[in-house]
This record gives sequence, C-alpha cells and structure tokens, in this order.
Amino acid sequence: MDASLWRTLADATLRDDITVHAAPARPQIVQTNRQRPASRGSRGAKLAVIATDAAAIALAMVIAAWLRQIAVGEPEALRPVVLTGAVALPLWLCVFARYKLYTAAAVTSLTAEVRRLIHAIAAAAACTAILSLFLGTEASRLWLVLTFAVAIPVVVIERGIVRRAFRHARARGQLQRRVVIVGTNAEALGIVQMLGSNDDLGYQVLGLLDCGGAPSGISPVPVLGTCRDATEIVQSLGASGVIIATSAIDTPSANRLARELIEIGCHVELTSGLVDISADRLLARPLGRRAVMYIEPVRRLGWRAVAKRIFDIFTAAGLLFFGAPIILIAAILIKLDSSGPVFFSQVRVGKDGKLFRVRKFRTMVTDAEQRLEVLREQSEADGPLFKMRDDPRVTRVGRYLRKASIDELPQLWNVLVGEMSVVGPRPALPSEAKEWDDDLRGRLRVKPGITGMWQVNGRSTTTFDDYVRHDLYYVDNWSLLTDLAIVAKTVPVVLFRRGAY
Repeated sequence: MDASLWRTLADATLRDDITVHAAPARPQIVQTNRQRPASRGSRGAKLAVIATDAAAIALAMVIAAWLRQIAVGEPEALRPVVLTGAVALPLWLCVFARYKLYTAAAVTSLTAEVRRLIHAIAAAAACTAILSLFLGTEASRLWLVLTFAVAIPVVVIERGIVRRAFRHARARGQLQRRVVIVGTNAEALGIVQMLGSNDDLGYQVLGLLDCGGAPSGISPVPVLGTCRDATEIVQSLGASGVIIATSAIDTPSANRLARELIEIGCHVELTSGLVDISADRLLARPLGRRAVMYIEPVRRLGWRAVAKRIFDIFTAAGLLFFGAPIILIAAILIKLDSSGPVFFSQVRVGKDGKLFRVRKFRTMVTDAEQRLEVLREQSEADGPLFKMRDDPRVTRVGRYLRKASIDELPQLWNVLVGEMSVVGPRPALPSEAKEWDDDLRGRLRVKPGITGMWQVNGRSTTTFDDYVRHDLYYVDNWSLLTDLAIVAKTVPVVLFRRGAY
C-alpha cells in the first residue's frame, strides 16, 4: 500500500505566462537501424526479481507442507511434494511472466501489482494441481490449497521488499530509464514536474521535443529539438524511452512518431490526457480501427458497501478492545496534565453534508477555540486549513498524543455508530466547508475517515492543493483494495510519526 498508488498523479495545471528554455544546439546524429537492446542494469534487475520470486514460491510450498502436517497430524510423504514442487516452480515463473509481472510498465502501481499477483498465483496453483495429475504424484489436495493461501502473503511481502529496494536504488540515480518527452504544453510540463519530484518512479527526463504551438510554462529541462527529428535525437542521446503527451501533438503525427520510435527499439508511452483517474480503472479496447480507453465506474453500493461496513466494525471494535489500556493511560495523563475534560467533541461535516460530533482526546487548553482567531494569521497551511507547528494551545501531553495519533482513538466510536469510516477523507469543519468549491464538495459522497490518502501522504506537511487532490482521488477511485493499502501504509506513518505536528 505503497504509498505509491497515490504519488504518481501529474498536476497538469501550470502557468501560461512564461516561456520554455531555449533549445540547445542540435546533438550529433547517430545512424543505426538496429533495435536498442535492453540495458544490462534492466536485465540484471529482472533476473533478480525472478530469483526472489522463485525463492518466495519455494518457501510458500515448504510452509504449506509444514502446515498440512500440523493440520492432519501425520507426516506428509515428501516425495510427491518435492517432485511436484520442483517441476511446478518453473511453471509458476512462466505464469508470472504471462501475467506481465516482469514487465515494468504493468506493475508501476502497487495495487495493480498485487492484483496481478493474486490472479497469477491462483492460475499457477491450478496449473500445479493439473501437473500433479499428469505426473501421477498424487500430491495432497490440502497441500495445494495451502500453497495457494500461503503464497499470496509470502510473494506480496517479497515483492514489497523488492519494490522498496528498487525505490532506494532509483533515488540514488540507479535503474533509471532515460526518456524524452514529446510536447511543450501544460500536460508535458506536468509530466516533467511529476517525474522530477518522484525519483522512485525510475525516470530521468533528458528534455522535451517541440511539436509546435505556444509553450505553456517553465521547464527544468531543455527543448532538444522538434518532433520531426525525434528518432535522431533519441538515438544520439541514448534514450531508452519516449513519453508522448497526446494533447501536444495531432493524431497522425503521434501515430507516425510511435511507429518510428518502436522500430528503433524505443519504449513508447502515450498519456491518456486524464488526471486523477486511477490507471486501474482504465481498460484499453478497440473501437473500430481506434484504440480507446474505457473508464470503469466506481461502485460504492451493494456488496462492496456491506464489506466496507463489516471491515469498519471489526477494525474499530478490535482496536478499541486491544487499545483499551492505551486509552485508559491517555485519559489519566490528560487529567493529571491540565484541567478540563478528557474528551473533546467538535462538529464536523459528514457524508452528504450531514453534521455530526467527532470525538477526540483533548490535546489543547480548554479555551483553544476562543484563541484560534488570534492565531489564525500564523497558520502555516495554505487554504482554509489551520496548521501550526508550535501551537501554544497544545498541552504537554497533548503534543505527544498528537504525534503518536493516540488522540484520534476515540473516533473509533464514530466508526462503530456509522458516522465515520476507518478510511476516508479527513472530517472537515463547517467553516472549512464553506470555502470549498463545487469540485471539493465531491468528497462528501463518502463518509469521512480516521485515516486516508491525505493522512498517509504527508499530512501536515502537504499543501492544500495536495489535500484536495488526495481526497478527491480517493473518492473518485475508491475500492476495497485501496482501503486495505491505506490501512497498511498508516501503520509505519503512525509508528514513525511522519507528517505530524
């Protein structure tokens, strides 16, 4: 729940009153008709992933055999398991490759990778069952089922470790794809900005190609030339990929350019022109001779709403039960530290604009609301939010409770009674909601949450624009898998106190 699902969004809204850097001298042309081979680092990275996958799959098979022995109470014949597992292991890797789990473009998103993994493991387990019949090994059916069940968490964890290792390597300038971006308009510059602020995506932007039209903003990279010279420029710079901003170029030119670049072995990516629409919702399909993108609708009703509500109830009840000692200690410390009530309640805006009272541990002095207007000019947050790193209203105990997010534990009661959800947009104050535009009011389509996309992506350290974008992205692209990813990412955020004042 890599936090990654949520930081690859491109902000295509840039200023229109400034110019792009002047183009440098045209680079020397290198003529070649041979396709460019994959880089040694790319091949090595792919082999490393295959090797770690094989180790994780083998480990899952061993754990499954051990669990089967415990469940049945009698030793499992090792020969059928060893023979079936040894023959099936290469088959699993082939199935993984068939599901494009070794294709970087298909697993950029963490949620997309997890979804492909689950499908691939299910298919590989089914193939293993069929293989055991052909081999005549009569491997235990329970072992096959346990292998499927165990392989999912084991391989997902293994892939998470690999993804983190790749992210650190890319942050150090390794395993990066050198790319050229076609276009100088707002969309192209938004891509440059996004890739430049997300090193872990593994892209090094060499420059832009001008397709005509007025430039739309400042570019931190140079304009290398025009689209007519794209193949020569890409070859001379040794770029391995090109990203075409489709809004910057007409369709015939984009088709011609894509064909020419693919012919010389270049990786070509075309933008959809959409912003803040999850790639998981896009389905490429033919419409006559054209390739179109179908956007899958977000379904919040039916069994999904029931599943979310069940998840909320069990999670909130479990946290309240196991967190009872922490809640008791926090209440005692608040009473000893300052005068006033233990709990603080405040009116917030819920789903469909319905007002409710949110419950939190009191972390401020009792007259905090009255002193707010005096401090409002010192707010360190832009927009209607009020954030102040050294807020004088916060008590000594309250400062610790905030950093550890313990002050929000009473909100679990709001979840139990159905006013909030475990995951959702931040519950806003009525005074903040008055300053919202029509787009931001779209966040009221779902219940507010204790944690959410904004909270796990910087929290108090992000801008109001980030706050808006994260909340709307969550509402527009909600899924159960997204909720699980956010909950998983919340754990390290809380433990390491990231983004908290």
